Amino acid sequence: MSFYEFFKNLHSGFRYVVFVLVLIAIIQSLLGWLGKKPYTSLNRKINLFALISAHTQLLIGIILYFLSPYVQFNSATMKTPTTRYFTVEHWVMMLIAIVLITIGHSKSKKLVLPEAKHRVIAIYYMIAFLVIIGAIVAGHLPVFGV
Repeated sequence: MSFYEFFKNLHSGFRYVVFVLVLIAIIQSLLGWLGKKPYTSLNRKINLFALISAHTQLLIGIILYFLSPYVQFNSATMKTPTTRYFTVEHWVMMLIAIVLITIGHSKSKKLVLPEAKHRVIAIYYMIAFLVIIGAIVAGHLPVFGV
């Protein structure tokens, strides 16, 4: 197995960890926000683990970026949908999602009221989740007229 295949499989499999942890963080924050529940250490840990998993996925992705045959730096990159997606679109969208998760987590730590902590996590993590879903869907859409 080559380095590329190893990191591709690791990146591909670890996405489920990120997906599940971010989804759990969203659900528990929505329940806490709308149910006016206290912000517990379990809430904090789930939010933190979602953040850590997203950053870990980013590091794996950075390594994969430089190993991937789909990432190309030439004039044809932007003309070919697959190379454009992996060279530019995928990582930019994922980086935006990770920045949103990081901002949400950071803002929630500064707040005092439990409802506010839950609200900030719910909003930022949901937007990040939608960006992640958008990036995944964009990579699987058929290209029309390109």
